[in-house]
Amino acid sequence: MLSKLKISPKIRWALIILLSLLALALLFFSSIYFGMWGKIPSTEELRKLEQSKATQVLSSDGELIGKFYIFDRQPITFKELPQHLIEALIATEDVRFFEHDGIDNRSLLRVFFKSILLQDESAGGGSTITLQLAKNIYGRKDYGTFGIVINKVQEAIIAERLEGIYNKNEILTLYFNTVPFSDNTYGIESASMKFFNKHTSELSLEEAAVLVGMLKASHSYNPRIFPERSRLRRDVVLMQMARYDYLSEEKALEAKRKDLVLDYRNYSNNKGLAPYFREQVRKDVSKILDTLKNIEGQSYNIYRDGLIVHTTLDHKMQKLAEEAMREHMMDLQQQHEASYGDNAPWLKNKNILEDAVKGTESYQKLSSKGLNHQEIMQELRKTKPTELFSYDGSTTKNVSVIDSLSHYLKFLNAGMLAVQPETGAVRAWVGGVDFRYFKYDHVSMSKRQVGSTFKPIVYTAALESGMEPCSYFSAEEVTYENGWTPSNSSGSEDPHMNYNLKTALSTSMNTIAVKVLMETGIGNVIQEARQMGIASDLPAVPSIALGTASLNLEELTGAYTSYINNGRPSEPHYITRIEDGNGNLLASFEPKVASTPAYSETTRQVMLNFMQATVNEGTATRLRSTYGLNNDIAGKTGTTQNNKDGWFVGITPHLVAVTWVGADDHRIGFRNTRIGQGANSALPIFARLMQKMNQDPYFNSITNARFAPVSSEVAEMLDCDEKKRNGFFKRLFSGSDKDEEATSEGKKEKKGFFKRLFGKKDKG
Repeated sequence: MLSKLKISPKIRWALIILLSLLALALLFFSSIYFGMWGKIPSTEELRKLEQSKATQVLSSDGELIGKFYIFDRQPITFKELPQHLIEALIATEDVRFFEHDGIDNRSLLRVFFKSILLQDESAGGGSTITLQLAKNIYGRKDYGTFGIVINKVQEAIIAERLEGIYNKNEILTLYFNTVPFSDNTYGIESASMKFFNKHTSELSLEEAAVLVGMLKASHSYNPRIFPERSRLRRDVVLMQMARYDYLSEEKALEAKRKDLVLDYRNYSNNKGLAPYFREQVRKDVSKILDTLKNIEGQSYNIYRDGLIVHTTLDHKMQKLAEEAMREHMMDLQQQHEASYGDNAPWLKNKNILEDAVKGTESYQKLSSKGLNHQEIMQELRKTKPTELFSYDGSTTKNVSVIDSLSHYLKFLNAGMLAVQPETGAVRAWVGGVDFRYFKYDHVSMSKRQVGSTFKPIVYTAALESGMEPCSYFSAEEVTYENGWTPSNSSGSEDPHMNYNLKTALSTSMNTIAVKVLMETGIGNVIQEARQMGIASDLPAVPSIALGTASLNLEELTGAYTSYINNGRPSEPHYITRIEDGNGNLLASFEPKVASTPAYSETTRQVMLNFMQATVNEGTATRLRSTYGLNNDIAGKTGTTQNNKDGWFVGITPHLVAVTWVGADDHRIGFRNTRIGQGANSALPIFARLMQKMNQDPYFNSITNARFAPVSSEVAEMLDCDEKKRNGFFKRLFSGSDKDEEATSEGKKEKKGFFKRLFGKKDKG
């Protein structure tokens, strides 16, 4: 045809080339359209758009305390998007958004020819909001030289289909829910919560401009890392809004004068509020989801399906508990290190350090490569920049693996669990001093000897067996089977004095606790412990009276709830229900409270009175004298052998809290009892928490609550002297009075006459 036209050869060849290029372009476009470069989602698939959504963990009052996600995304509705946020986006990213059908033809032609003819990947300017949405949802693939063109054509096809399915408001909503922001954050709601700790609907004009400005380059304009650069970009957005009449110039200038103020909240598993608690929730929810199916018969995914997990945690109490723990542990750590000085076991005990080294992943990897111990140790002495935990703030130093282990061995750790006794609902959960560096959860994973916090169980069993509160026992030491002779830690007790049960428990006399156990019967005490919810192994030996059994905080806390909850122990629980993203209930969970009391109401009142005496005049008096607490509090301190573990149980009418403090390595204890006793190591965490709660009216229902007075019958049972001296002749000729003889199972030969007479002990 061209040959019949009277045109010059140059024009003919130009037309041939042009038509060939158009044909090639059409073929190229067709190859993309029909999926030769990768399948393009159909209209039907686009109607069912679903994106991975973060599962949210909420506190008891609906506060967001954490999320589980691959991409941090929280979808919201169009109604939750403030108008100035929408206007900021349109003014900055797509001023003709409401005029085009997803493709801005003028801009697209410019980009298309620049990309093909000039190979200019930075041509830009053609991405409408709808095109960006297509990219946000489906991403881009690497197709080599023409990759940018292929991706843009695919996005154009998808954008056109999206515009045919969704109206402009729906497209804006989809865009804001999928657009990536800094710090692995997807969607405007997640970004708003992360950078400003507020919902999208609450964003101010300046805050909205910061987030929209971030879209140009999420890393470069990250306000956390580059605040000044982010502020300048924010100002560009504000001036764009003024340029396109979304703002008056005066308002734009006023907004520009404001400082950039962040309230950054990181919801990563390692940081933020209650990280140990959130990790436990993650484990439990994952197991629960394995038993549930969606309407398509598939299992739910905690990282993808945007579930909502409701918990019992009180976010205000949790925050105060973490503060109380950190404040006390910082002081205690200093005492701990100073007490040892240069003779610290983490420095001098080679076995402790070497065992720690052998347990590391680094050691195991080198060992698997065939290196011997000496070669491995040589490798592990090589230094490199390492971030190290410190209460003054983490620091990076050039240290070896061995140096790092020695550094961490010195640190004490802590655990705290606070529950509502009536239901077992967990209100605060502190699993350690810092989840980033110490992943081991001392609430759910750790079992440690509980020391004297086991004594109330012994005394409870004794009262249930018929022992009277005014039964008297001598503080004198007795030797039992295998030559074991328990002694009292204070050493101030008169061995020739008899003490009633209240005084013996409140001052934590070891010698009397064992005598009470032996008279009650070890089997009866273990049975009582079982009824109070203790499931762990309990050795049937006399030393169990002093807490040589190893329990975790959940068990011990559950047992103590019975003293408030009419004798019925409550099992600590923390997940109340799980919903899908639309609020549909998937699973719900009820409190687990024992159906029958573990002991009588009389015993409960007596024991609570005993433990109030512990606070008012016994081993926990520093709650009153040092911390000035006037709340109604009962409690029990605990210290294990060689000061390895410190415990405190705090009981109020509506809260039971158990705290533990110690070193992760059992071989490292406190240097002395003055530092390591539960009253010094563990009690202050509870005390500081109560101080903080007393200052906030939010907690008045807990802090102002009062114990009910004991009944007249119980008051009469408790009416006796706290101690009385042994009869001289009984002591002289029999070595004990009637009460003591009843508890002297396994006792050695009676003391020699003259040694007894002058108060000297017969080592016998």
